[in-house]
Amino acid sequence: MPADFIIKTGDMIQITIPPPTIVPQLLAPVPMVGSAATVLTSGMATCVLGDELPPTIQGPLAYTSPPYVTPGTGTLKIIVLPPTNLTVPTNTGGKPIIIKGATFQAIFTVASPAVNPVLGDPDPVAVKPGTAQFITSNTMTKAG
Repeated sequence: MPADFIIKTGDMIQITIPPPTIVPQLLAPVPMVGSAATVLTSGMATCVLGDELPPTIQGPLAYTSPPYVTPGTGTLKIIVLPPTNLTVPTNTGGKPIIIKGATFQAIFTVASPAVNPVLGDPDPVAVKPGTAQFITSNTMTKAG
């Protein structure tokens, strides 16, 4: 596996759920929060497996999917990070470090469907697949 830039606290994850679905909290990249406090990258905690979904987007998220414009809620999940986004397990509690790597899959699962206010019918699509990628300001430290 080729080396790539290490993801650290303050780097970003960009999650894209294709239109017509709109999840306002995902429109801009979301800051990452690393948990490997004893392993620093550019003075910030390094992100390890388990940190791939920042706390700010772990809970229920509002969404709409026109014509279902009365908001519903759902949760986001990263099914599995591919090997291109992880190092081998390290001295960070045996967890792999997250590296920039390639684009990967994310899933938005509807908990409470958005509703069409005119007809009163709920959004029939319960699972909305998407993609995600890490964005880093780290241009110095690589791992692989």
